[in-house]
Amino acid sequence: SDPDHGTRQGSTVLKSLEQNSFSSPIEEIEHTLVHPAQGPEMASALLTWPIYTALLTCSLTSTIAWDYTAAIPGLKASQLVFDDVPGFTRSVQRDTYSLVAPESQVWQPHPRWPGALTAHLISPAVKANFAMFFAKLGLNSTGTSPATGVERFIFVLGGELTLDVVGENAPVQLTYNDYAYLPPGQEHSLSTSSEASLLVFERRYAGQGSPDFVHGHTEDSPLLPVPGEVFRLRKLVPQTPAYDFNIHIMDFSPGEHLNVKEMHYNQHGLLLLAGKGIYRLNEDWHAVQAGDVIWMAPYVPQWYAALGTQPTRYLIYKDTTLDPLETPWLGQGAAASACGCAARSCNAA
Repeated sequence: SDPDHGTRQGSTVLKSLEQNSFSSPIEEIEHTLVHPAQGPEMASALLTWPIYTALLTCSLTSTIAWDYTAAIPGLKASQLVFDDVPGFTRSVQRDTYSLVAPESQVWQPHPRWPGALTAHLISPAVKANFAMFFAKLGLNSTGTSPATGVERFIFVLGGELTLDVVGENAPVQLTYNDYAYLPPGQEHSLSTSSEASLLVFERRYAGQGSPDFVHGHTEDSPLLPVPGEVFRLRKLVPQTPAYDFNIHIMDFSPGEHLNVKEMHYNQHGLLLLAGKGIYRLNEDWHAVQAGDVIWMAPYVPQWYAALGTQPTRYLIYKDTTLDPLETPWLGQGAAASACGCAARSCNAA
């Protein structure tokens, strides 16, 4: 009946922190909850005190050691036992979405990646406005610049990578959980002294301005507010009109889910980096796990819930900062992207 009861008890916790040697607020809170004899009223108040939830979320996010092993292609031991059953696959191709499970990845050489192997997962062939693929590099393999007018984003899933960028003072060393954005026309090459597994996005630049070369480490990107949602969000590409897409990192604790059942004009390319759950796409419901890739067309209904005992992390491409009236859609966008010209003037069938 006392509306200030929780606030007063919360203040008691903060004072107690000053008098004890606990290593963190969470340790103090857990100590109080586990030992109610030392403060039963305090323990009850904490469960409704807003800062408890905030501290707990912060602690969980900062202490997770993300393991992308299950997302690295080719490591069959990390996948479900039944994914080698003859003829069985969870992969699905629809007009408005694709689900590509690890057992359906096809590896082959690529002219711009000499000596390496690539597995293209999404491309304009499915009416996407971008390409998304895995690349595996070894000692005698390299990655070269994409075609004229194409921008590239790389994300390191495992191993170590040297990125030589023309105009930079020194090569950039990238390792697990690092990324780099390379604007159109930015000449560069990639190599490794051992081996490296990469996720790569490419699209024909459609923005306005002159985007810069950007690189960094995922965990160094700040957590951003997500009003009305519970997941944790990071954005790896600058949010300015010069950049026509972004890469989001989204984290869910087990049992958490999207609150909005989304429908929007933006396209998505998603890789589940860790965890498992249920993805709704259109009227279909799919069990998904680390290593799965999803393409989502404009306006396909989409929703995700994290299941199991491990947290979920996924990486997702989203075309941004573009006027919807100027954004090619499906067949129009696929034809324009495939032939390399503007959507309004492309005469490809």
